[in-house]
Amino acid sequence: MLVEKYTNGHNQRSQIEFKNISKDIIPWLENIALENNCLVDKKEWKSKYNSYVIYDYEPFCSDGFEINVTISSHDINYLYFLKFLYTNKINTIEYLNNCINN
Repeated sequence: MLVEKYTNGHNQRSQIEFKNISKDIIPWLENIALENNCLVDKKEWKSKYNSYVIYDYEPFCSDGFEINVTISSHDINYLYFLKFLYTNKINTIEYLNNCINN
């Protein structure tokens, strides 16, 4: 799920938040963000069971946590492109998983 927070103004960075992403996607997402003039503002591991438990680092046992990543850029078009790439990657992974299962 994506949460979009766009702001209009001088020297303001637009942000997009990727919620509940897979642990395997994080390195790819960080590399694509850096290649497209974006900055990874925040990575957090949020407990699925206790809403008050949030870590800014990967816990020893990451089962039971959802990973949220916030990325920002001065140009909103980079964020749109990043969202496009992420959505296509997730759709491709789901398609290939369905092919394997059938």
